[in-house]
Amino acid sequence: MRKKIYFLALVVLLLFSCKKSDGLTSPTTENNQTETEVNGDPLPSWNEGTLKNDIIAYVEKVTKEGSPDFIPLENRIATFDNDGTLWAEKPLVQELFAFYRVKKMVEANPALAQKQPFKAVIEKDKSYFEKGGDKALIELVSATHTGMSEDEFEKSVQDFFKDAQIPGKNIPVKQIRYQPQLELLNYLRANGFKTFIVTGGTIEVVRGISEDFYGIPKEQIVGTSFKYKYDSDKNVVMREPAMDLFNDKEAKPVGIQLHIGQRPVFACGNEGGAGDIAMLQYSQGNKYTSFQLLVNHNDSIREYSYQEKDNASLNAAAKNKWHVVDMKKDWKKVFSDN
Repeated sequence: MRKKIYFLALVVLLLFSCKKSDGLTSPTTENNQTETEVNGDPLPSWNEGTLKNDIIAYVEKVTKEGSPDFIPLENRIATFDNDGTLWAEKPLVQELFAFYRVKKMVEANPALAQKQPFKAVIEKDKSYFEKGGDKALIELVSATHTGMSEDEFEKSVQDFFKDAQIPGKNIPVKQIRYQPQLELLNYLRANGFKTFIVTGGTIEVVRGISEDFYGIPKEQIVGTSFKYKYDSDKNVVMREPAMDLFNDKEAKPVGIQLHIGQRPVFACGNEGGAGDIAMLQYSQGNKYTSFQLLVNHNDSIREYSYQEKDNASLNAAAKNKWHVVDMKKDWKKVFSDN
């Protein structure tokens, strides 16, 4: 998730347009595969080729005792961005959740329908957000994500994901996960890596689905967070309408240090908003042999095709010799069937 792009997309690109997007075809049931390994292949949804071979070769050499590249178990840290890296970022799922929260809050308190930013959302008044800029958009996120206890917010997240679907596609949100990445997560964990999600999305929303969607426990999520306070009378932690850390771009290494305390040896992000460059650079500074992976969205048929105007992420990948996923060439299938 990228700061300006994320919040602007929140109101303009998806729910105000109501247009069907290019790409993001419904997952088929052909070659449905839920196992981590097929006939000895740890990455069955990855096409045979240089990238797949490089991933496997890296894992084998850093986990083989006696190898000059051996990495001790406690240092096998892998970090993955979420939006556009583990699941599709069009539409941003957190967009859907914010608007779900508007609906639920107005149902509980109809008077909110006459107050901003709720009124603008209900009336689909994109001009309100265009004129208000980041201030108006942050106001919307704060209004829908704070002012409640952590238990209340967690329940709201769980309720949303129970029935959440991609607008116009009738696809459950769970099915926009990338099957090749699910296999990669499993492969790394099978070889002693501890996997973390490092996302620009709000930490509690991703915590709500991380175990079920990715097999990653909530304590291994690094994300955008709000300020908290402890209410001793109610014995709960309350979320306040003030952002503590916007976990994007240069803030990602900061979030990693705060939550993990060490550089990842394996880091994976995506091209699309230059939000993961700093995380991959940070990983590359590791004293151990490291691996950086960047997903390039170039498959308009099965997913999407989009690029950064300045090509910053792909330029950084070329300069630093990072590995790039050519979605059209490297992925046998894109989405999970389950």
